Amino acid sequence: MLILVTGATGKVGRRFITGLLDEPRFSNARIRALCHNRALEETDRIDVVKGSIADSAVVAAAMEGVTHVLHLATCKETPDTVMDVTVKGLFWLLEAFRTSPTAEQFILIGGDAGIGHFFYRHDGPVTEATPHRAYPGCYALSKVLEEVMLEQFAIQYGINTCCLRAPWIMEKDDFKFTLSFGDDLFGGPDWKTFVSPAEAERYARAGTVPLLRDADGRPLKRNFVHVDDLVSAILAAIDNPRAKGELFNIAMDRPVDYGEVAAYLARTRGLGSVDIASQFHSNWMDNSKAKYLLDWRPVYDLEKLIDSAWEYRRSGEEPRIVWYPG
Repeated sequence: MLILVTGATGKVGRRFITGLLDEPRFSNARIRALCHNRALEETDRIDVVKGSIADSAVVAAAMEGVTHVLHLATCKETPDTVMDVTVKGLFWLLEAFRTSPTAEQFILIGGDAGIGHFFYRHDGPVTEATPHRAYPGCYALSKVLEEVMLEQFAIQYGINTCCLRAPWIMEKDDFKFTLSFGDDLFGGPDWKTFVSPAEAERYARAGTVPLLRDADGRPLKRNFVHVDDLVSAILAAIDNPRAKGELFNIAMDRPVDYGEVAAYLARTRGLGSVDIASQFHSNWMDNSKAKYLLDWRPVYDLEKLIDSAWEYRRSGEEPRIVWYPG
């Protein structure tokens, strides 16, 4: 087994590679990492190909002898490159895969941006049958195009594909910093823009967290998944006949409720909260299909997500990456 991993140096890629190499079931598996800006260290089980997936020659070389593909590489809100990387890059990968004599399975990691996550009102749980619905911007559009292209290649050529659709992926202390009123915010919304500069400074200093409310005035519910749970789902999908041609929602059993977050942090850490009104909509990704067909279960619930983030301590060399999603 030779697995090509795109986006191998990212949050999911690094954790997946570690998880696969540690898993006895995959003791004979090797990794080929397709790296662009950053690179991994090569070992007896990891080799590296450098270049962009937008380059068909690079993709062809990376696909040589590959049996499985895990496609993680993506762009955020970058109009100048998103179509080259996300659309053209996936096209070249799928073209090389469908013509390869060794190819066995192609796994794509999708995102809930493809169904609009909290930008649109959903009348019930978000399932795999929920129609695509990109919110404004190129990133969400690219996630729709990825899933549709994968689905159509499977129809056109009968290749073995699987899409694991994940919401916002957490690791380490990410979740703690999604709630920051300071410049160290991870992701969005940008809380300090909802209050005055003086209030933002005071809230950041005190560790106050936002209690985000949805368009109906209730505490907003938003979907998350921990990277370890996503990796366990990927491992469960590899060579699983029940994964062929399927799309799976991979999320926590219950969405994060900002009211429950505020209450738990007040009870366990004495932190205050402040109401933040919004026009976003609560939603709930239904993960029952993955639990049924893949025999997968998420380990992280709300309390474990919060506790692990607040208890994590970064090394002096480990930077805080600030990222604003589209």
